[in-house]
Amino acid sequence: MYGVRARAAALRGWGGVGAMAVLCALALAFALLLPRTQAPAGAHTGARAGAAGGTGVAEGRQTRAEKCTDDNAQDLTPAPSGADGAVVDAIKSRTGAKRKLIVGVDQNSYRWGYRNPNSAGAELEGFDIDLAHRIARDVLGDPDAVQFKAIPTSQRISALQEGRVDLVVRTMTINCDRLGQVAFSAPYFRTGQQLLAPRSAAVTGYNAASLDGRRICVASGSTAYAKLKGDLDAGRLPGGTTAVTVPNQLDCLVRLQLGEADVVITDGALAASQAAQDPTLELKGDAFTTEFYGVAMRRGATDLVRRVNRVLADYRDNGWQASYDKWLSATLGEDSGPSKPPAPKYLGAAG
Repeated sequence: MYGVRARAAALRGWGGVGAMAVLCALALAFALLLPRTQAPAGAHTGARAGAAGGTGVAEGRQTRAEKCTDDNAQDLTPAPSGADGAVVDAIKSRTGAKRKLIVGVDQNSYRWGYRNPNSAGAELEGFDIDLAHRIARDVLGDPDAVQFKAIPTSQRISALQEGRVDLVVRTMTINCDRLGQVAFSAPYFRTGQQLLAPRSAAVTGYNAASLDGRRICVASGSTAYAKLKGDLDAGRLPGGTTAVTVPNQLDCLVRLQLGEADVVITDGALAASQAAQDPTLELKGDAFTTEFYGVAMRRGATDLVRRVNRVLADYRDNGWQASYDKWLSATLGEDSGPSKPPAPKYLGAAG
């Protein structure tokens, strides 16, 4: 078990435990907006308000995710298209300083979506942030025409359902349960669940022997939470194993550093970035799931989903690798092959 002082001395990266904890608290306390614009004053007001120049987040016709399985969830998205529809029209109809694409992101995931204190204005940077700028360029003709809202892991779906954002670009895994609540683009990244723990911990991987008696931290609403809860409820993990649930994924790193958790379960891509911030930690064992990140949107926003899929079709060949090299190669390795998304199949109905 490591004390706070020992952890603080070992930390490196962009600010240590104190900065991480402060930023984590900020993410839970309020939504962060970039560029310098104010958030929409009201909740979701639908496509009609957007078309009239209002601030509401655009909405479209409802669609259903059908015949979803664990093997094909990432394929249930409609084919790319550049045609505008009600949702894209509503976004384009915003006027003045409010003519922005409203994107839910993380501000605490190192190299994915985080505030760089060494940049002018401590602006948001990272792999997901690059993609958000590319989508804004396509939809509104300006990569900077984007208003970022920092949202916790546990609020990604509700932020879409309540109309607080147009889309979410926040290391969000595509699965059948979520497809019943939101719509997804084609995948843009491949990863899998993995363990993060102190180097000295006798943990070899996601197995009963390693996890018996351990306090395992997961973020509410994450796929790690669903996996751990399912295995605990089914008795596949020992009764001595306990879950520590937090609202935001980065909170688990802080809990680990404070000695309030023994192991963290999260996406290997995120775990690698966290290990880079704290050299006393390391990934334990291989990834024990295969998951794909997608851009999430409100159900029924089919024209926006198609538009994002068109962006991704170009981005995979023109931009993805450069962003990977800039943000992720230092933590995931120079070989991006294991992280590249599969070729999209576009099996989703147009709706």
